[in-house]
Amino acid sequence: MQTKASRTRERMVEAAERVMRSKGLAHTTTKAIAREAGYSEGAIYKHFEGKEELFLAVLTERLPPFVDVLGELPQKAGRGTVGDVLEEVAGAALAFYGESFPMSVSVFSEPGLLARHREEMKRRGMGPQKANEALVAYLEAERDLGRVREDADPEAAAAMLLGACFQRAFFGSFSGKDVIPAQEEGYVAGVVRTLMRSLSPGGE
Repeated sequence: MQTKASRTRERMVEAAERVMRSKGLAHTTTKAIAREAGYSEGAIYKHFEGKEELFLAVLTERLPPFVDVLGELPQKAGRGTVGDVLEEVAGAALAFYGESFPMSVSVFSEPGLLARHREEMKRRGMGPQKANEALVAYLEAERDLGRVREDADPEAAAAMLLGACFQRAFFGSFSGKDVIPAQEEGYVAGVVRTLMRSLSPGGE
């Protein structure tokens, strides 16, 4: 059962998502979020240190569950097929990148905001590189099990897979076309199929 405080916090995160989607992170203010949520700006600061912390809450609580998929990778080694796992990761990455681009891209327009965002992510042990690190660890584990070829480069493979998803989401955002996961299954399958030719011990 939700408490009043948790419901208030949830409304604030929902409001932050709406404002950030329409204005981008750089042009979002806590005042605008408070107005959208129906609270005073002071109430925002009872739950969050600022818009940077709110943004991280939006990324982890409101967007497609990419972080959860990455967190499950250690238990996936040796189970199912490597290709199926990579398709799951790629699908989640594409959906996450597609949803987050409209909000996050403006962070690079303000050096001060970017620095604060970087420090907040570092303080929480987060960062975009964590996705690559998690995927590299998974591929290394599969290589140790003999399910990925011995001479494969897990770091390069992770960069290729996630980079392809990132680029696809960027192109979609730039052209004004939403990335719809259900319509991207063919793309994801093609990227993974191509990558598996260099990862599979049998070269298949």
